[in-house]
Amino acid sequence: MAIIPFDDRDGVIWFNGKIIPWRDAKVHVLTHGLHYGSSVFEGERAYNGKIFKSKEHTERFRKSANIMDFDLPFTDEEINKAKDEVVARMGGGDQYVRPVAFRGSEMMAVSAQNNKIHVAIATWAWPSMFDPETKMKGIRLDIADYARPDPKCAPVHAKAAGLYMICTISKHKAEKKGYADAMMLDWQGRVAECTGANIFFTRDGALHTPIADCFLNGLTRQTVIALAKQQGLEVIERRIMPEELKTFNECFIVGSAAEVTPVAEIGPYTFKPGNISRTMMDAYTNYVRL
Repeated sequence: MAIIPFDDRDGVIWFNGKIIPWRDAKVHVLTHGLHYGSSVFEGERAYNGKIFKSKEHTERFRKSANIMDFDLPFTDEEINKAKDEVVARMGGGDQYVRPVAFRGSEMMAVSAQNNKIHVAIATWAWPSMFDPETKMKGIRLDIADYARPDPKCAPVHAKAAGLYMICTISKHKAEKKGYADAMMLDWQGRVAECTGANIFFTRDGALHTPIADCFLNGLTRQTVIALAKQQGLEVIERRIMPEELKTFNECFIVGSAAEVTPVAEIGPYTFKPGNISRTMMDAYTNYVRL
């Protein structure tokens, strides 16, 4: 199937307060966000034309910008309204929603105190990545060479574009080896997350997941924890060492893009997607479509 490039599509994008044709949404090559990573973004899903946890995503969007030392030049209400408008203008249904904010091109140096902050919102049709039965076969994960950084060394609680550099490298390397993604360890060698999703394991009927202190406490992660507790499952947030993986029964990853996706393999470790994975997958699917 031919890939449609993202710079040459039909539709509209909200850019700095205006709806413009998709192909007209352009920035200069000397944009600070491109050279220095001064950019933050969100990844959201709309189901049946309604954005899931839109308000919470916008609140995180603003927090990420503040961590990166800039302010969004629009209110949360304006951003939420703009997201809804773009989803509607792009046909409703199931879509992926991508707000992004970045420093412009007024100054080109590490310091960019006077650069304009640009904000854009694009959406596109994107159904679930797999059907339920395909998901239940489980995906295969590699173990990444790069680790999530020490919170003293990077703004790990911002959804900042620069933090995804090692994620792209790790995912590309995994895909070249035939894996779907890679699991990353933290700077101390403990299990952290995947390149764009949080991770859960099961043992003795309980869920185990790493403490989110050097990576994003994802909104999907928070939702899945709440849903698991509603299902009567114990959720244990703790440090997990990679050698423990052989003691777990099931594994699944969660995120706005991945939703809830079971895992069959992580490097030398194998898992059998079962009842808990199915329960959480179905619970999440039902909840986002309420």
